[in-house]
Amino acid sequence: MTWVRVGQIVPSSNTTMETEIPAMLRAREDIAAERFSFHSSRMRMSTVSAAELRAMDGESDRCALELSDARVDVLGYACLVAIMSMGHGYHRESERRLEGVALANGHATPVVTSAGALVHGLKSLGAKRVSILTPYMKPLTRLVIDYLGHEGIEVHDSVSLEIGDNLRVGALDPIAPLELSSQLNVHGVDAIVASACVQMPSLASIEPMERRYGMPVVSSAVCTVFQMLQKLDLNTRVPHAGALLGG
Repeated sequence: MTWVRVGQIVPSSNTTMETEIPAMLRAREDIAAERFSFHSSRMRMSTVSAAELRAMDGESDRCALELSDARVDVLGYACLVAIMSMGHGYHRESERRLEGVALANGHATPVVTSAGALVHGLKSLGAKRVSILTPYMKPLTRLVIDYLGHEGIEVHDSVSLEIGDNLRVGALDPIAPLELSSQLNVHGVDAIVASACVQMPSLASIEPMERRYGMPVVSSAVCTVFQMLQKLDLNTRVPHAGALLGG
């Protein structure tokens, strides 16, 4: 039996990534030999605003250093909009820098950012036109739309819940994205993003939305698991997590 240590850098008010990432990888344990343990380090953030996000990102190096002390096998930066708020393509810079922090601490560790993972997951599906759900204020959703557009992914339509309190976002019903999707224009899109925020629960909505719309549905969390498994050179099949994690 192979044990894999999964490290996550999370906002201090985030409650979802430490729920959904383990849920997916625990489900994978039913069909594969690997077993997973989960380890987190936190960056202070309570309100999803541009100023708090920038300040929070400055703590990510410390978190990577702490997690590298635990010799994690993969490291995930679990705040999509924090990365996207730092400018186009910043996920690449963040990943390189955090990998450098771990390496300097004596342990080479692949890094996945949820922002980069969403881009990677959509491109892996061949999705060039998508519709998205977000909990963000509209200016932050616009930032996400522009970031994806810079990566060659057009956002056809979006719904913003405009919730600033990050704890309120984490308290949303995981089936809410299925209900909210009726507000989205999905005509002519290649995929739907059920949650463009790692704090907005959505795992329970992924498969029902795929059945309803007959197309791939992803979330930031689903894409993060997909890229983590690839970085670990493991099979990407995870039961009940949608087409991207179909193996």
